[in-house]
Amino acid sequence: MKAILALDLGTTSARAIVFNQAGGIISQSQQEFTQYYPRAGWVEHDANEIWQTQRQVAAEALQLAHQQGATVLGLGITNQRETSVLWNRMTGEPIARAIVWQDRRTSEYCQSLVKAGHTNLIRDKTGLVIDAYFSGTKLNWLLNHVPNARELAERGELAFGTMDSWLIYKLTQGEVHATDVSNASRTMLFNIHTLKWDQTLLSILEIGCDEGKLLPKIVGSSGVIGETACLDGIPAGIPIAGIAGDQQAALFGQGCHTSGMAKNTYGTGCFMLMHTGYKPSVSKHQLLTTVAWKLGDEKAEYALEGSVFIAGAAVQWLRDGLGLIQHASEMTALAASVADTDGVAFVPAFAGLGTPYWDASARGTILGLTRGTTRAHIARATLEAIAFQSADVFNAMRADTGLDLTTLRVDGGASANPLLMQFQADILGIPVVAPEVTETTALGAAYLAGLAVGIWGSKADIANQWRMSRWWEPNMSRDEAKNRMARWHKAVEHARGWA
Repeated sequence: MKAILALDLGTTSARAIVFNQAGGIISQSQQEFTQYYPRAGWVEHDANEIWQTQRQVAAEALQLAHQQGATVLGLGITNQRETSVLWNRMTGEPIARAIVWQDRRTSEYCQSLVKAGHTNLIRDKTGLVIDAYFSGTKLNWLLNHVPNARELAERGELAFGTMDSWLIYKLTQGEVHATDVSNASRTMLFNIHTLKWDQTLLSILEIGCDEGKLLPKIVGSSGVIGETACLDGIPAGIPIAGIAGDQQAALFGQGCHTSGMAKNTYGTGCFMLMHTGYKPSVSKHQLLTTVAWKLGDEKAEYALEGSVFIAGAAVQWLRDGLGLIQHASEMTALAASVADTDGVAFVPAFAGLGTPYWDASARGTILGLTRGTTRAHIARATLEAIAFQSADVFNAMRADTGLDLTTLRVDGGASANPLLMQFQADILGIPVVAPEVTETTALGAAYLAGLAVGIWGSKADIANQWRMSRWWEPNMSRDEAKNRMARWHKAVEHARGWA
């Protein structure tokens, strides 16, 4: 039985899934890892803990698959995209904790870049807005604040990368230092037109070192770039053949391979992507232009993206921060125990607001509390906030492209919540559709690797495997949806400009 191993490194957990040729799951394993919050607005990970966690779940998934007679022919990697790590090439050890994509420590530096007049140039070259979200300013911070980091980097003794690069480096025991075009396009250092690190951008962000000295080699998203070394529980010789940032991988796994198709992933954050073809599409509504993937020797394909920073993370906060629930699985029943939010609105801007606001000064805000407010009302307001934020992105996408989208494909953990999905369909006014295989991020990485090693022959073969599982039709009147969106926007204005 031919199979592909996908490593799916998320923001809060690492998982490994082995897929068969039909795109079905043979085996899987998952573990959470530690989140560090050393200061307000800072979020960090221990890159060594991430590696050990990812290695362990990979070994377990491989063992379970082997017991079922599977032969793993390739490995695909997908990852939380902008999280950044800097490590010593000689020792293979990180010189500091990884800075997570949610981290806001470089917000002031980003403001200085805006004031210096770099907004348009950076947007034109990268397709991105200037924001602490992206990796480039994180690298600048590490070089300037970790003792001796800049000196070591200039001597070629350090390696920088997003988490795909870190996993590749560890899987090959230092033989390969690489990233793919989709992850590179999230750094604010990469030119999405030339598909190369951009010297002007490196100069603006004071990086000073190019590919081979500090930055990883840029490769395509589908193609063999190396093989696994002999590791504890992972055999030597598995081709590393697919790489993509988590959201681009989900777009690929959802079969959104042609211009105008869109998906929304409900994870720690929410990320909506629309395939736009072989040329970058410039947004007028604060969407990001990003590289979707590059298959072998083919041209790169592009997407428009809207980013919601806090989605499932808000549910985690209800559990871990407030103690309103003990398990995330309680959310549906608790929220459904009340007919509505009773006027409560929750704007979960813990890390500022992403698309279409890009307001780093926004902060989490709960409005409309009365003595009658219960934890059920807050739970329902949390789910509705996820849908409202996604609707803001969807409306920006529709305004940008002029396309009248007829359905939205959804995936991610929260897409299993029927109350949220029904409310999402109601607010958008179009059907929301979930696939049979909801692990579309890992599946996308598997497909990219499988294309490179010959398990699948083409994108069409992959798209034909997509199967619908659930379908939610909108039930809310358009007038009511419009009124609810207006009330949401009123709440957002209260949350903005706080910090």
